[in-house]
This record gives sequence, C-alpha cells and structure tokens, in this order.
Amino acid sequence: MKQETSIRFNYAMNMIYTVSGMVFPLLIYPYAARTLGENGIGAVSFANSIVSFFGIFAQLGIPTYGIKACAEVRGDKEELSRVVQEILLINLITCGITYGAFFGALAVYPKFRQEKELFLVMSSVLFFNTIGVDWLYKGLEKYRYITCCTLFFKAVGLCAVFLLVRSSEDYVIYGGITILALAGSNTLNFWNLRKHIYLRPLGGYHFRRHFRMISVFMAMSVATTIYTNMDSAMLGIMRGSGENGYYDVAVKTKNILVSVVVSLGNVLLPRMSFYISSHREKEFQRMGKRALRFILVLSIPLSMYFLLFAGAAVRLLAGEGFAPSVRTMQVMMPALVFIGMTNVMGIQMMVPLGRERQVLRSEIAGAAVNLVLNCFLIPRFGCLGAAIGTLAAEIAVFLVQVFFLGNTAAALLKKLPCGKITAALLLGMAASLWVPALGLGDMMTVILSGGLFFGVYGMSLLLLKEELVTELWKQAVIRIRKQRK
Repeated sequence: MKQETSIRFNYAMNMIYTVSGMVFPLLIYPYAARTLGENGIGAVSFANSIVSFFGIFAQLGIPTYGIKACAEVRGDKEELSRVVQEILLINLITCGITYGAFFGALAVYPKFRQEKELFLVMSSVLFFNTIGVDWLYKGLEKYRYITCCTLFFKAVGLCAVFLLVRSSEDYVIYGGITILALAGSNTLNFWNLRKHIYLRPLGGYHFRRHFRMISVFMAMSVATTIYTNMDSAMLGIMRGSGENGYYDVAVKTKNILVSVVVSLGNVLLPRMSFYISSHREKEFQRMGKRALRFILVLSIPLSMYFLLFAGAAVRLLAGEGFAPSVRTMQVMMPALVFIGMTNVMGIQMMVPLGRERQVLRSEIAGAAVNLVLNCFLIPRFGCLGAAIGTLAAEIAVFLVQVFFLGNTAAALLKKLPCGKITAALLLGMAASLWVPALGLGDMMTVILSGGLFFGVYGMSLLLLKEELVTELWKQAVIRIRKQRK
C-alpha cells in the first residue's frame, strides 16, 4: 500500500510539473509569437533544433539510462555514488567534445554564422543538461523537489519574457529565457548532489559497464531526435524561418499535450526497473496494463479536441498571422495517441526488461520513415509535409514495437475500453461542436467548448463504469470526505 501511495504521490507531483510545463508556455507563447512574429519564433525554433542534434552526442542517452542505473542501486549509497560519479564524468567528457564540434560547425556553416549570438546562447543548454544530473533525482523518485524547483524558475522565466522581450529584435533574449528554467534548476541540482551521494573519490570505478547500455540509449536518442527535430531543421534549411514559425506553433502544442499524456510514464520507469530487479513480474505486468489504459483514456480525447478546435487554439496561441499552422496541427494531433502507447510499451516496459535494442529498432524505423517522407513532402508542402512525416513516423514506431512484443502486446491491447472511449467521445463532440457558432471569440470558445467536451467525456466514462475512471472517482470522493471530517 505504501508503494502504491508513493506512485500516486509521484504522479501527482509529476502532473503538477507537467501542467506547469503546459501553463507557462501557454502564458508566454501568445505574447512571444505576436511580439517576435513568425521569423523570430522560427529562428529560435531552428536554432533549438540544431542544438538538439548536438545534444544527442553530449548526453549519450544518459537522461534515460541514468534513471534505470540509479534506480537499480538506490538502496546502496556507496554504489549509487560510484555509479553517479562514473556517469557524470563520462557525460562531462562527451559534453566537452561536443562543444568542440559545435564551435567548428558554427565557424563553417554560413546559416549558423548569421545567427551566431542566438546559437551560442541556445548552446548553453548542453552544459546545463550535463551538470543537472536530473536522472539521479528521477531515479531516486525525488519528484517533490524536481517540481518545486522547476516551478520557481519557470515563474522567473515568465516574468523575464514580459519584461525583456519588447520587439521583434529581441528573439535572442527570448531564446535565452526559454532555457532559463532548465539552467536554474540544473545548477541547483548540481549544488544539492552532496545530499544524496558521496562526492569524495571512491575508487573501484568500472566505467566500461556503462558503455554498452549508453551506446544503445544514445542510438535511441539519435533515432528519436531525427523524427522529432529533423523536420524543424529541414524546414529551416529548405523553406526558411517563416515556415519554421508556422510549424513551431503546432509542435509546441503537440509537445505540451505529449508531456501531459506521458506524465505517468515518467514516474514509472524507476519503479518498473525496481520491480524487474526484485523479480516482481506480476506487479510489473499489472502496472503496465493500467498505464496503457490511462494513456488511451487521456490521449484520445486530447487528440480529438485539438483536431476539432485547431483553428481557435492556433489563433488564441499565436494570432491570425499563423493560419497555416491550423492544418499542420490537425494532421499532427493523432500522433499523440501513438506516442503515449509507445512510451508505455517501449520506455516503461521493454527498457526495464532489457529489450532496449528492440526499442532502438522501432525508433530507427520511425526515423527512416520520417526522413524519407520529409525529403519528398517538405519541399512541396512545407510545414504540412513535415507534420505528415511526424505522424507516419510515430505510427511506424508503434507497429514495430507491437511486432516485437508479440503476445505481450496482444494481452495489453486486448481488454482496453475502446468501445466506452468511442461512445464518450461522440457525446463530448455532440456537447461542444455547436460552440463556435455562438461567435464568442477564440478564448471563450476554447474555454466553453473544452469544458463541455472534457466534462461530458469524463461523466460519460463514469456512467459507463469505465474501470480506471470509476476507481479514480471513488478515491477522489474518499479524500474529499476525509478532508471534510
């Protein structure tokens, strides 16, 4: 019972962290998009996508591998300290090498030199990601600390945007502010290391034990980054910053929703790894099934709502000047469902089971599909072509993972409440589709339609006695009654 309570608490903390990741961009982006315009937003998006590629080699897949490695030895402080020191030293070396390659590219490639100041500012993320050792805190399930720390620095960043970004020329400042929360929280993470591990040299280091797994996770990061960031880079090169700006609105919305959908999965990896290392297979399987059910109940309505109300959402988020983003967002939204399912099947289940190479193959398939489609579709359709490539890539990853999981995937997908979700969706659509006809303006349209759509959807699942929703409702009622007493 204690462990289940811990998972619920971790999920609650991570949900707050996730919601903050959704709320702060929603507060910042409308102002930034209108102030900087599509070219300013596009320039920051392009620089970020390029720096992300260098980040692959600086991080080596450590953000995911580190969680697994720390979770497996978290009961032994000395061994945990040794593992953290080994991984951190490897990471610092690769970060230094990556900076050398980055400065070389900055000196050679003319398009990078044109925005040299912006690229230098955005590249600071490589250093802060390295010293932040976020993977240690997640491996130890320190979600209260992670959430509080990030909320504080995001609030600082929010104020900084409104105070410092005043014209279209301030896009470099905006780029720096976008990584302010990361820089602040990661610096604090590094300072607080002494509370969780020994900082003195311990000896008996075994660096080689990490190389095989790090190489697999790095390859996974390469493949994932290709089909999540390659489209932005290719758009910037093939079609310019303006098209990148249109695409960025759809991508920002999708990424916010993805962070909500996978919020449960983010807290499951250390616990799932712990279950496998403790030979508790039944608990592992039970949690995997519940996670997948949760993903579908949440991701399908989010995807459908933003597909139906993409026009109002884009105008509210970025303004009338970003009309090309509407169809791009509509094409991209179904990817939300596939990302959620592959997060559970791949990262939360296959990785703890030691099947990382199969996850890698699925991501390579997605990267290949995305790269090929981008080459053909971006020159002709611009941001819409990039969105098609992204959706196709996520579907490819899902299909390959289902193939590798075989009977396990069949068991996971067999008893999912697809019929109840479909019925609840139809009722939610019926309750909300008439709202735009009222002509209330984009903000009121989104608020009213969203309230009706998700409210009716949730109530319908409750009336249909969907297992997970019913359980969550009962727990909420019990807590309310306890608080009143």
